[in-house]
Amino acid sequence: MIPQETLLNFGAQIKHFEKNSLIFSENDIARNYYQIVIGAVKMNNFNDEGKEFIQGIFYKSQSFGEPPLFIDVKYPANAVTLSESNIIVLPKSKLLLLLEKHPEIHLKITQSLAQRLYYKAIIASEISSQEPGHRVLRFFDYLKNDVYKLHGEFNFKIPHTRQQIADILGLRVETTIRAIKNLEKKGYLKIINRKVYR
Repeated sequence: MIPQETLLNFGAQIKHFEKNSLIFSENDIARNYYQIVIGAVKMNNFNDEGKEFIQGIFYKSQSFGEPPLFIDVKYPANAVTLSESNIIVLPKSKLLLLLEKHPEIHLKITQSLAQRLYYKAIIASEISSQEPGHRVLRFFDYLKNDVYKLHGEFNFKIPHTRQQIADILGLRVETTIRAIKNLEKKGYLKIINRKVYR
């Protein structure tokens, strides 16, 4: 998102996190901008029964946790590494200075936040009204077309586990597995070596 060199020039540090490390907790005050160099991070919550709901998963070059920085609220979710990760950390005050000096970067962040809002609206609509197979396919198409911007058949390998897909879509993992198998039978997906392609 923001060029690494620019972040480092404004005083960012690259920090190493082991797998399953907590970067920040729900209700923490937002103090830093985070951008992934290598690895993956999930943002999650747990309901009263302890069931996890994944708000989003972020990968190399993506940032996460920005909205609370701009509106002075606490984090609405936890951020946890899914793999060993190196993450750029820039204090809020330095991020605001960077954005003031680089309006083109400010616009990129605005576009990224708008894309996430669009995604949330799609997922909220799918969770509330559609059957599991439709939800799964719509989510895969969003990732393929809007996030990774790929075209063509079966050239997009789904980057999430069945459990992560279930947690993102508010489904049981068994339901997700059945839905994926049914979508493969109908020719919407391919499963090769247990990996799902759209």
